[in-house]
Amino acid sequence: MRILAVFPHPDDELGCVGTLKKHAERGDSVKFLWTTKGELASQFGDKETAEVQAERIEHGKFVADTVGASFEFLDMRDSYMTGSRQEALQIAKIYAKFKPDAVITWSDDHPHPDHRMTAKIAFDAVTLARIPKILNEDGNSLEPHRKPVRFYQYHSDAINRPVVSVDISKQIEAVKELFSFYRNFYGWQHSEEDFISRRKIRAFFSEPIYVEKFQIKANFAPAIDYLV
Repeated sequence: MRILAVFPHPDDELGCVGTLKKHAERGDSVKFLWTTKGELASQFGDKETAEVQAERIEHGKFVADTVGASFEFLDMRDSYMTGSRQEALQIAKIYAKFKPDAVITWSDDHPHPDHRMTAKIAFDAVTLARIPKILNEDGNSLEPHRKPVRFYQYHSDAINRPVVSVDISKQIEAVKELFSFYRNFYGWQHSEEDFISRRKIRAFFSEPIYVEKFQIKANFAPAIDYLV
């Protein structure tokens, strides 16, 4: 199977790295797609934009290597995303090339506009990727991606959609490593314990398990071990 994670900024992916690593370990093809290079992050101070972008790309590479995934950055501007057709078309072309069976992205209601816009265009791109005349209106020769795509988003209590939980207990050490990497770099105040505790589920008569929760844009939610 082919799993694509679509986010605007490096570090947005922390909510699904355990799931993606689990798929990579199963032998699935996993890819990160970041729409911007996160050049406006305040932690970089007065560094030149090109320097920040280069550093953020290195962050993405480290995450992808840890997970066992490939990665790509688009050239949308940090905090300038609009949710336009042109932005969605850029992602649709990635779908046409990568042929994802499942996509993971942000919820629709996040306060950051880039997060909401990325969720919108990632979903819009599922339809655009199916239409050859749209994909190739600029002279390309891309084959449309017409297979069904399971579209997953980060869980939000405010959104009434089916919820699925993926057991990432065997991948939890990698999740901790990536959280610590970002926390140490950015100087985040919340602890690893706080971060991990939000993923812990206590089951009767067994050790706690760790899960990542998603909502699927569908009208059913079967019990699953993997996303696809």
